[in-house]
Amino acid sequence: MCLCGNELSFNLCCQPFINGDKIPTNPEALMRSRYSAYSKGDAEYIYKTYAQEKQAENPIKEIAEFANSCQFLKLEVLETDDFIEESFVTFKVHYLFSNLLCTLHEKSKFIKENDCWKYLDGNIEETPEIKINRNDLCPCGSNKKFKKCHYK
Repeated sequence: MCLCGNELSFNLCCQPFINGDKIPTNPEALMRSRYSAYSKGDAEYIYKTYAQEKQAENPIKEIAEFANSCQFLKLEVLETDDFIEESFVTFKVHYLFSNLLCTLHEKSKFIKENDCWKYLDGNIEETPEIKINRNDLCPCGSNKKFKKCHYK
């Protein structure tokens, strides 16, 4: 199973996009590959998949700092709207930051630039952070205690 949740293995699903061997053909595939790149800490791919007008606001160093400070647990794609020149993907990303379970719930806007889909921006819904104690079950679904699984 791929990091993005698809049934295909990572090397058949998202890795070809991240490596530059293939180009995502729709916004959902781009969204999934960006999630996998965050999970792998590949800040360059994330940067390259931003729309050109947003790249200066999102330097590679800051992307890498965020990706490396989190443990990504799960991506849920909730809805996709496909249009010709722009499209939207609504999703939730569940991740751990220290001992906090965080959820990013966003409706992302994607646009076409030079025939490639790029991430432009998104509307984020506020979600509460949940403190995870060492002896709680790990939120990754392993059924292990947090201290034996993802606790740092």
